[in-house]
Amino acid sequence: ESEHTKKLYGIEKGNPGEYFGTQCLMARRLVERGVRFVQLYSGGGHGDNNWDAHGSITGNHNKHCAATDQPIAGLIRDLEQRGMLDETLVVWGGEFGRTPLGENRPGRKPNTGRDHHPNAFTMFMAGGGVKPGFQYGETDDIGWEPARDPVHVNDFHATLLHLFGMNHLKLTHRHGGADKRLTSLTRESKVIHDLLA
Repeated sequence: ESEHTKKLYGIEKGNPGEYFGTQCLMARRLVERGVRFVQLYSGGGHGDNNWDAHGSITGNHNKHCAATDQPIAGLIRDLEQRGMLDETLVVWGGEFGRTPLGENRPGRKPNTGRDHHPNAFTMFMAGGGVKPGFQYGETDDIGWEPARDPVHVNDFHATLLHLFGMNHLKLTHRHGGADKRLTSLTRESKVIHDLLA
């Protein structure tokens, strides 16, 4: 790879994005060679070595954002300039969000960390058939609950499968004597067509 490309991804000595940038560059190379699904991880281990942010949301997120912002932007820009973004879906998300209020647990500084929060959180998608520069949904003023266009995880999965060219209603498998489906057999799931280009 050229020095220009490495710099685009943040692969430079002393750059906090050097490690994740290398992963993003490897992802692009795998996609170029026909690998259909690539998954990258940011963070790992315990405490501030992952995105948990129980101790300090500011310290934790400053650390991890510094390590990922430039590399993921570089990956999207690189895919676009190579003409690959139209056919490559980039999805960025986590296990859940963080509460909008401080977490007071024994032995921790009060109000610096945040607890797990599955009610409202942000994900983004780029390329691969989604609308560019488009925001879908929003929370209340403090980020506690969805206020407009909430998305259930099953609907998100149905939309991803649709973008992959698969009908989520037909993707079933037998497990433990029962039919199972990623988008649930007991809840009506739907593709979010407003997200599609």
